[in-house]
Amino acid sequence: MKTRRELLKTTAMTAGVAAGAAITGFPSILRAQTPRVLRFSHTDTPQGARQQAAVMFADAVAKLTGGRCTVQVFHSGQVANDAKSLEQLQIGGLDFAVTGVVTFTPHVKSLSLVALPYLAESYEQGWKLYDSSDFIKQQAALLQPKGMRIVGNWEAGFRSFSTNFPLNGPADAKGKKLRIAPVEMVRWIMEAIGFSPVVMPVTEVYLGIQQNTVSGQENPIDTIYSQRFFEVAKYLTLSQHVYSPLWLAISERSWKTLSPADQQAVLQAAKEAGDWNRREVRANDDRLLAEMTAKGALVSKPDLAVWRKACESVYDRARGEYGAAPVDQMLKEAAEIRRSLI
Repeated sequence: MKTRRELLKTTAMTAGVAAGAAITGFPSILRAQTPRVLRFSHTDTPQGARQQAAVMFADAVAKLTGGRCTVQVFHSGQVANDAKSLEQLQIGGLDFAVTGVVTFTPHVKSLSLVALPYLAESYEQGWKLYDSSDFIKQQAALLQPKGMRIVGNWEAGFRSFSTNFPLNGPADAKGKKLRIAPVEMVRWIMEAIGFSPVVMPVTEVYLGIQQNTVSGQENPIDTIYSQRFFEVAKYLTLSQHVYSPLWLAISERSWKTLSPADQQAVLQAAKEAGDWNRREVRANDDRLLAEMTAKGALVSKPDLAVWRKACESVYDRARGEYGAAPVDQMLKEAAEIRRSLI
């Protein structure tokens, strides 16, 4: 039989647990089991391959962490546009963002060299380049002190044009305003071709073309389709001037708060979703072009030699800005991969 002192002690302990439950809304024993919510932002639409891969990634993280972490996906720029999402990663306002590799270039200037024209001619060449290039790995590592860590190679495709006028060759581009991302190398390419480039967030491009602020834009097929740019710029010219994949990044602040086991879970989930995303985008190109054609788009597959020649001055311009050594390293690595995967 308990003494009066033991009864009072038991009553006090029970009251403490009840008080904790009243304050938190959950029994204190369950508090540690509440999953951590990680916020993931991108600008693709619900119909795009990027969104599908993001959902796949979120499901994998929850499974591989045993429910310790869940990922909340925000699509269509609901939280931030591409550039702002990276700023949010730096301060810990977001945990994950997936965007074009070129979007990271304001943070590491030399990363602009991955957007040199015609580094890859096929998806397989592009994948091997990003998976094996020493130069690209060096640039990715430079993002960590900036507050961002690359955890996955995902896919968008080759950049091509959608315009509201027929673009039969570089001569037709002269003086036309074309929307671009805020990437120096892309600006140089557009200027070499003859366009007057205009920087604009991707979330504002549809209206910008509709209102004739710009006459078109350049993006991969998947983006042209998912953002419905072909509705306002029906002339699609498959110049494929830049291979333009995506990087999945995590906030360095968030990364450091994850346990080693959860870090490995994130890397595995990113790889699984990224491999699916690569296969999906490659397989989808012809289907998406057919769908856009059925809805009124006019697709042109030009002789790429003409477009390559128009871009030749960009290489020397890059050497003048970044130095010959890094430019030639990037070109050499890409050329070796193209030869090995003809």
